[in-house]
Amino acid sequence: MVVLQVIVGGLLLGAIYALFSSGLTLIWGMMNFINFAHGEFVMLGMYVAFLVVVWLHGGPAVFTLAAAFALLVLGIAIYLSLIRHVIRGPMLAQILSTFGLALLLRYTAFYIFSANFVSLPQTGLAGTVNFAGVYLPVAQLVGGVIAIALTVALHILLTHSTIGSRLLAVAEDRAAAMLMGIRPDRMQMLAWGLSAGALMATAYPWSPSVGETFGLIAFVVVALGGFGSVLGSLYAGLIIGLIQAVSAFWLGAIYKDIVVYGLFVALLWFRPQGLMGKA
Repeated sequence: MVVLQVIVGGLLLGAIYALFSSGLTLIWGMMNFINFAHGEFVMLGMYVAFLVVVWLHGGPAVFTLAAAFALLVLGIAIYLSLIRHVIRGPMLAQILSTFGLALLLRYTAFYIFSANFVSLPQTGLAGTVNFAGVYLPVAQLVGGVIAIALTVALHILLTHSTIGSRLLAVAEDRAAAMLMGIRPDRMQMLAWGLSAGALMATAYPWSPSVGETFGLIAFVVVALGGFGSVLGSLYAGLIIGLIQAVSAFWLGAIYKDIVVYGLFVALLWFRPQGLMGKA
């Protein structure tokens, strides 16, 4: 029963990994642009959720929507002010611009919030639930279920809607999409605005440096799932969360990342395009 609880907990955490990695796979797959600041976007979303709870005493629905809206506005603003101007430049300019953006966001958060770890105060998601003998924190359960639902909804949006068709058209061939009357800048701005979430705030305490860890996890999820595939990110996120939880239980928490990255490298040796990517 303990092992089952570890497995379920790992899958729920993996679902949140999949959600915040979906934004990165959209940017990477559609724009061929490497966003090294993706983890910092997630970190800022967590702090927005924290401020909404502390200052406004908002519940889970309020801080989730507030964080999503705030990061949507920030993502669009950064695209218009920075990304749009360097996307046509050499790869080195893209790498340095987002790496510098990551440092700017991270150390601004250090200046405002300090290096101390914080966590969400008790909300309506406090407590645990007994599910067939498996005891799980309500916050983690709700966060994982919502993350799966939103990731599946994003996949459906991309494959069964006009906006999704336009996004995929820009990803496939920017020039051909322009000939069909699609505005690539608008689609890329939308993808950049969808690149962050705040459900990780329900999982465990954090500090401004946590964005670095989340960014690395997101890159692994995207590469493992397949570039540009939201469904692949879902599968990869669940796999990584499960491997982390099981390896931490059996080997110790300090070894979980070694196991994940080792298996990741071994898999890409045989399937470099990832689980759902094109060869």
